Amino acid sequence: MLRSPLHETLHTTQVNDRTRLPSVREFPLHGYTRHTHLLRRFSLHKNPPSPLSWRAAEMENTSRKWRFKGVEEEDGVDTATVREVLTRVMDHLNPDDRRTLIHLGQGDPSSYASFRTTTLAVDAVVDALRSASFNGYAPRCGILSARKAVADYISRDLPYTLSPDDVFMTLGCSQAIQIAIAALARRPGANILLPRPGYPFYQACAGIEKIDVRYFDLLPEKGWEVDLDGVENLADENTVAMVIINPGNPCGNVYTYSHMEKVAETARKLGIVVISDEVYGHLCFGSNPFVPMAVFGTIVPVLTLGSISKRWIVPGWRIGWLVTSDPSGILHKSGLVDSVKRVLDLCPDPATFLQGALPQILGTTEEDFFSKIKNTLRRDADICCELIKGIPCITCPHKPEGAMSVMVKLNLSLLDDIIKDDLDFCCKLAKEESVIVLPGVAVGLKHWLRLTFAVEPSALEEGLGRINSFCQRHAKK
Repeated sequence: MLRSPLHETLHTTQVNDRTRLPSVREFPLHGYTRHTHLLRRFSLHKNPPSPLSWRAAEMENTSRKWRFKGVEEEDGVDTATVREVLTRVMDHLNPDDRRTLIHLGQGDPSSYASFRTTTLAVDAVVDALRSASFNGYAPRCGILSARKAVADYISRDLPYTLSPDDVFMTLGCSQAIQIAIAALARRPGANILLPRPGYPFYQACAGIEKIDVRYFDLLPEKGWEVDLDGVENLADENTVAMVIINPGNPCGNVYTYSHMEKVAETARKLGIVVISDEVYGHLCFGSNPFVPMAVFGTIVPVLTLGSISKRWIVPGWRIGWLVTSDPSGILHKSGLVDSVKRVLDLCPDPATFLQGALPQILGTTEEDFFSKIKNTLRRDADICCELIKGIPCITCPHKPEGAMSVMVKLNLSLLDDIIKDDLDFCCKLAKEESVIVLPGVAVGLKHWLRLTFAVEPSALEEGLGRINSFCQRHAKK
């Protein structure tokens, strides 16, 4: 058989005694089209299939019944994550609108000058990288020095001392949520109690693990406190846990010591563990100080979830933790700790160099940095609440005292009938004003909105001004 120079090259090129296929740049194509070259590159000396055989294979594949398929997308947003809902809202943005997009829908202020992380944290990461000590795999529970740093950091606010064995490193707080839910799902028929409004990622994880969820209300007229009577009415013999988010997302509330103690006593009465989401821990700028749920670890076992994402303004670094705050050892005796470890065996680890930087970040960040961030959040919350007073169809029942967002009630009766609900409000707002806000239905409250105020004051004023213009334009005549 006559062979072209191309065939000879493909057939004879050798590297380390193993056949290597040359790149396109290694020889001229001599009149061959790139398509023909690629076909012969992968078929070597065999004749490439004709277009007719390609077409026949395509028709056969189309008619064949395949046994796999993707998960069907839900029509509603009540089971979607924040990311999914925000993506849906942003799909309505008008590409012809040349104004700056103002994002008041997500708790990530890292791009704003007022919310830069401390240089100490950046230097710690650089030092860990340059040390070449953190280039390998980490143990399944995390690097010992990182776990000790987290144990020491959380123990500062507790009446007892945690050990590194109580700490499990995770890819941010989101993975800590996934691990906690997956570990609890090992009990058949289990259900968990979630706050409403709350963080929808819990429900999404529960859905994946096939664990039932039930919702207890947070009471806006009481500063978004937990409806403890509702909790007791919801629980049954299959209830294994309840979730508390403090400081609150999405409400911006901060629970008092007294209320947290009542939560712990209620959970003890029901025989359930408390999952305490403290990703916004210490970001408090009102009258109530931050009280970790683990303070009541002698009353009820606690799974504390946290990260450096919010307090250090580095959500993209993805370094967090799950901590068993349980001086009585109940979580060990029940097998839940072993269940957590088994789940960790199936999970990717947080980057080892970030774990290596954690002792320096948690141990040496100066209080001046934290005070600056809290003062900035207090300023932004004040601006937000003051401007909301001038928007007739929106009311704020409780001024935020922590975290980065606030829940406001939307009065649809004051707006045109063209706006059907809170999701529709947000989609039309995005289209007409290039402002992104999270609809309340995404966090469990229809006809509410979640506003993130952790932005530059100029952006906050501009964004709320556009919302006011939108509401006036659509005011019921």
